[in-house]
Amino acid sequence: MKKLIIASTSTIHGSGYLEYILEHLACFFKDCKTITFIPYARPSGISHNEYTEKARQVFQKINKSVIGLHEYDSPAEAIKKAEAIFTGGGNTFVLLNQLYKNNLIDPLRNVIENGTPYLGTSAGSNICGLTINTTNDMPIVYPPSFKALSVVPFNINPHYLDPYPNNKHMGETRETRIKEFHNFNTQPVIGLREGNWIEVNGNEVILKGKELTRVFEYCKAPYELEPETSINKLK
Repeated sequence: MKKLIIASTSTIHGSGYLEYILEHLACFFKDCKTITFIPYARPSGISHNEYTEKARQVFQKINKSVIGLHEYDSPAEAIKKAEAIFTGGGNTFVLLNQLYKNNLIDPLRNVIENGTPYLGTSAGSNICGLTINTTNDMPIVYPPSFKALSVVPFNINPHYLDPYPNNKHMGETRETRIKEFHNFNTQPVIGLREGNWIEVNGNEVILKGKELTRVFEYCKAPYELEPETSINKLK
């Protein structure tokens, strides 16, 4: 039975790393002692060691150990044996490229489908969708494919932003970009505002957080859904 938290972000304004969701994570990871951390997205270019240490420090607060995937001799075997997995944010293209490079797409998908608890934030959430084509990141590397884990039947746009009144920026909004995506693709896109997440328990897919979530479906007007709304039938 799948068990996922797919979060827009690791840090909300005025809060420390994962602080806004940490109490919830203590319950989510209650049956595991060690979390395997995938640091491949490397926010701001930090090293795998630096990123893993950041995750390690925060999970100590809920008495969980963290081991970086890069610390194992065989990343694929580490994924297969992991009690739980956390993939942090950063650059989605860098993350996906490294997963393909290490032949981890299928192992990661398989353990998630078989019930290994999975937490993703930002880039780590992007890879849960069908493709990464709705990420906000710059394509600074070129992965072999934009196809992602497909453990949920839609795409995700973390850090979704609404148009800001009187903003001097005259370029495209997130909504405009997603509408451009739907000129060429038909899968739904979930616009996750900061502090929101998607929780998956088996066949149940529920929106969580305090803000409304914006949903984009092919050939439909965008609409808003309240927290605790089921999106099981969104395909």
